[in-house]
Amino acid sequence: MIDGRPSRPAPHAPGRGRLTVPTSRSPFRHRLRFAAALFACAAATACAAGTPGSADDAPRGPVTIRVPAEAPTIAAALERARPHDLVLLSPGRYRETVRVRTRQVTLRGTDRNRVVIDGEGRRGNGIVVTAPGVTVENLTVRSHLQNGVLVTGLKNGDEGIGRGSDGYHRLDPVADPPLDGFRVRYVTAADNGLYGIYAFNARHGTIEHNYASGSADSGIYVGQCKPCGILVRGNTAERNAVGYENTNASGPLWIVGNRFTGNRVGMTIGSDYLEALTPQAGATVAGNLIADNEAADTPEQADGGYGIGLGIAGGRDNVITRNRITGHPRAGLVLTSTEDLPPVGNLMTGNVFDANAVDAADLASALAPGTGNCFTGPVGRTVPADLETAMACPGRTTPGPGGNTLPATPPAPPGVPFLDVPLPPAQPQLPGAATAPATPVTAPSPVDPADVPVPSATLLADRSRDRR
Repeated sequence: MIDGRPSRPAPHAPGRGRLTVPTSRSPFRHRLRFAAALFACAAATACAAGTPGSADDAPRGPVTIRVPAEAPTIAAALERARPHDLVLLSPGRYRETVRVRTRQVTLRGTDRNRVVIDGEGRRGNGIVVTAPGVTVENLTVRSHLQNGVLVTGLKNGDEGIGRGSDGYHRLDPVADPPLDGFRVRYVTAADNGLYGIYAFNARHGTIEHNYASGSADSGIYVGQCKPCGILVRGNTAERNAVGYENTNASGPLWIVGNRFTGNRVGMTIGSDYLEALTPQAGATVAGNLIADNEAADTPEQADGGYGIGLGIAGGRDNVITRNRITGHPRAGLVLTSTEDLPPVGNLMTGNVFDANAVDAADLASALAPGTGNCFTGPVGRTVPADLETAMACPGRTTPGPGGNTLPATPPAPPGVPFLDVPLPPAQPQLPGAATAPATPVTAPSPVDPADVPVPSATLLADRSRDRR
């Protein structure tokens, strides 16, 4: 099932999820089409989290199962794996959807850039994790019609298809309790039709040192968890429709030290009735570089979603601080409503703005105007012009009038098919990938935003295709 000759798959038209952002005619309004295909098992007994895959139940300690030296495919290795085992992949091109159903297993490549799980523009998902305590690290996953890496507590549905992919059904975290504990790191996710790295209905996890590009929805997505207990740190997301999305994912949740550049939209945080656990609240967004999100060579997967740095749609009590937000032709930071959900109590202080058409805008609707939001500059142009006064800290207790719009701008340029986005440059390796033992997943430690500096304009530039 592998060979040593990676090749480009044939182009394939993506499915169409939509994210609405502010234009001169309509307010910023996040709309997500949830289309995460979960190819789960046919038999419930085989799917049970923590069920060992091996028929041999004799006691033993953790082992390393090498692919292809000791198992011909990744699936065969995972069938043998027990908790705390390491499945170690040699360089090659693996043409299979990988399903991790055994708890506390580590799936690792020996070479991040040469271990490639390739969907060839035909398979839905690259890696699907439905067991707790799993680590996915040091490999590339690319050219899938839906997701590169999916981590989720969802296990039911016809052939494991998560409800919501065919008609905006809200998913039920009571029927499908969240997966508890995960880690995705040093993963390159390229040219996937929905999300590069997707944590949905999962909590107590870490997403760090990854690279995501060519995603027709977003490079990294965290959704439907409350409280989340998730750390998103040191990632690079570029040439996606949206760099990072955070929908109905509430604190504690830390998005720190990431590079979201060269997408159509840098990042969004919001509430959405299409998922459970509204409203979103309590995320910390600190020390991120959010720059130049106006790239035309990106998948077009949004209605007007272009030229925006950071959008907060119907979110509450989020802390947005010490980010560098630069180079956006529509707006650097946008605050708006989601249907009847207003933005409430968001703290936006200490950010650095430069070279944006509008640095910050309050576009909350007259139906759901915001209250208690607090903003400090320094800034240039704002909407409304007196935004700093209107949102002076600690934030007013009466709603604003709402109904503001951004100035008219040229239409967004057409996008490109997600499979046509050029593959990324080589990315740094997990230290000791070929020899280091597996380590257990632990819940991330809290991050104090006061300890996070404003990033330089070249944060993680060595990992970017732009190298700047």
